[in-house]
Amino acid sequence: MIIYKDIITGDELLSDSYDLKEVDGVAWEADCRKITVGNDNIDIGANPSAEEGEEGVEDSAQQVIDVVHSFRLNETSFDKKSYLSHLKTYMKKVKEALKEKNASDEEVTAFEKGAQAFAKKIIANFKDYEFLIGESMDPDGMVILLNYREDGVTPYVTVWKHGLTEMKV
Repeated sequence: MIIYKDIITGDELLSDSYDLKEVDGVAWEADCRKITVGNDNIDIGANPSAEEGEEGVEDSAQQVIDVVHSFRLNETSFDKKSYLSHLKTYMKKVKEALKEKNASDEEVTAFEKGAQAFAKKIIANFKDYEFLIGESMDPDGMVILLNYREDGVTPYVTVWKHGLTEMKV
């Protein structure tokens, strides 16, 4: 299995256990599922006391999105202006990281052009996105986009492909 980490913060953001789809050469999309967590009903074999009848247990079950839960992503918020400001700074850092990894000039140029075009798509649909950041909550790291497919039910995340490093597990 491959775990994808944020190139800037080192936060684990995604893995290849999700069905990854490349988008416009600059991003990965991964479909997610809503899962229920925290409703652990552990039978210890004890009987409820006769006086109290059935002992109630607080229902602590919670619906969460699997990727968000598994990688401990945290919700954050942006308006268009602050998101564009963050994105501009983030793209510069990714470009520097690519150069440090000895990426070819063609790869860096392709990233810049592709990222600009993809950023325009994000801004055009800005109101549809929820924003997530990694476990470290480092404001300089990648902002993961969460949206829903056309069916309105299937959540998916979008991450910047060039902003990731691979860690084989």
